[in-house]
Amino acid sequence: MKSDMEIRREGFEILFKYMNRVEAEKFIALINRDRFDYTMWRQPLFENMSPSEIIAEGRKYAIDFRKIRGSID
Repeated sequence: MKSDMEIRREGFEILFKYMNRVEAEKFIALINRDRFDYTMWRQPLFENMSPSEIIAEGRKYAIDFRKIRGSID
C-alpha cells in the first residue's frame, strides 16, 4: 500500500500535468475550502449500477489509462 506522502505526490503530479499552475492551485483551494464529503459527492455516479458493472467500468478505465500513459500496447 502506498504511503500518504506517495499518494499526495502522485496526485500533485497528475494535477499539474493536466492543469496549468493557476488552475491546479485554484482546484486545491476549492477542495480545501469546501470540506465536502467525497464519498457523498461520488455516490450519484454509481446509484444505477450493479457492483459488477462498477468493477467492469473500473477495469476498462484502468486499461484505457495505461494505454494513455504508454504502459501497455
